[in-house]
Amino acid sequence: MLSQKRLFGTNGIRGVANKELTPMTAIKIGSAIGTFFKHGKLIVGFDARTSGPMLAKAVVSGLNATGCDVLLAGMAPTPTLQYAVKKHKTAGAVIITASHNPPEYNGIKVIWKDGIEISREQEIEIEEIYFDEKMRYAEWNKLGTTRDLPGVIDDYVETIKTHVNTARIAEKNYHVVVDAANSVGSLAAPFLLRDLGCRVTTINANIDGTFPGRLPEPRPENLQQLASTVKAVGADLGVAFDGDADRSVFVDEKGEIHWGDKTFGLVEKYFLIENKGEKIVTPVSSSSLVKDIADAYSGELVWTKVGSVTVSQTMKRLKAKLGGEENGGIFYGPHNAVRDGAMATALILDIMARTNEKLSELLAELPIYFMAKGKIECPEELKEKALQNLIIQFKNLNINTIDGVKIWFDDKSAILVRPSGTEPIYRLYAEAKTQERASKLISQYSLKLKKTISRLG
Repeated sequence: MLSQKRLFGTNGIRGVANKELTPMTAIKIGSAIGTFFKHGKLIVGFDARTSGPMLAKAVVSGLNATGCDVLLAGMAPTPTLQYAVKKHKTAGAVIITASHNPPEYNGIKVIWKDGIEISREQEIEIEEIYFDEKMRYAEWNKLGTTRDLPGVIDDYVETIKTHVNTARIAEKNYHVVVDAANSVGSLAAPFLLRDLGCRVTTINANIDGTFPGRLPEPRPENLQQLASTVKAVGADLGVAFDGDADRSVFVDEKGEIHWGDKTFGLVEKYFLIENKGEKIVTPVSSSSLVKDIADAYSGELVWTKVGSVTVSQTMKRLKAKLGGEENGGIFYGPHNAVRDGAMATALILDIMARTNEKLSELLAELPIYFMAKGKIECPEELKEKALQNLIIQFKNLNINTIDGVKIWFDDKSAILVRPSGTEPIYRLYAEAKTQERASKLISQYSLKLKKTISRLG
């Protein structure tokens, strides 16, 4: 990614630490970001990856070199740092994280003064500064300063509590199992839940940037330990976070793991019951379940390209109060128009307490779609060629090309095939009225995609 005259992918800058993303590269990126912000005050923080402190120091050096003052928040969830930008009224933030990527990766996210990741147009400005060597370094007596910023997690937890009925939740004395992925998910959510009167059991809660418990992407195949723990201890709910805790995937009291579409659909339903006519923003990768609920409860659905930045920016432009992704991202605008795993957990508990229903019962009331996902390796240089080839192959079907190729079929099933913006892979998302049909679509179109990539290679 860094070698193709591009820095930013779908969600920030990503690369393997000390290969694509070295300290020298991070200093240069920090200098480009500092030049873009023109001497502003910025928050810097990082997730639990082993390379986080190293890259944070390098980025801070680059920012200071351009005259930017830095408030160093240290290790914290991404949504915590995004909220801190609004709380402390800084010009923005730089977050060192690779989110769901494997442990050898790291990345850099740039946050604007409203707590939302910068727009694609702003990313291009930083890329031009970086590649054209337009960094503006400060004079020796005008260098930026760095000081610690304590208390960001406490502030964040207290603010989430203002958006839910804490007394109603506390009355239920819910038992929640938290799978923190050995990362920053353990730094906020367990404390929030205890403040909400919940009993908390944690797994993979020790900070370890090698992610020994499971990979940081909260996919069902990575969450069997969480599911079995929920059943073993008789918990009411299980929640798993990704590497920077902005995504959350839930397990019901029966130990069943649910895709993000379902839990977002649940939040959407109860949001629209109280906010009829509001816009709901979601990527084309989301299930038709989201549209069904919007239609049933008088919501206006807005489809976007895949990517949390696009969802956030669209919510900002439309002044929408709710967004969501199939991967477990829920964007609650009254708090912050960014995906936030702890905020999502509080919203789910609030709905459970309000209705006096179990999570399995609440989800059973929603339209039923079965989901399946897949991914196929594809070299970066073949991604666009493969996409154009697929569009030609499928031109006689009912397709949408807002992002990749999405195909709808007469039996209410659908599949999306799109190149990842963060990894050298294609992602496939299928949905159908039976699990067998969804899985079959993944198998069929994975094979078609493999043949296309092989032929082009």
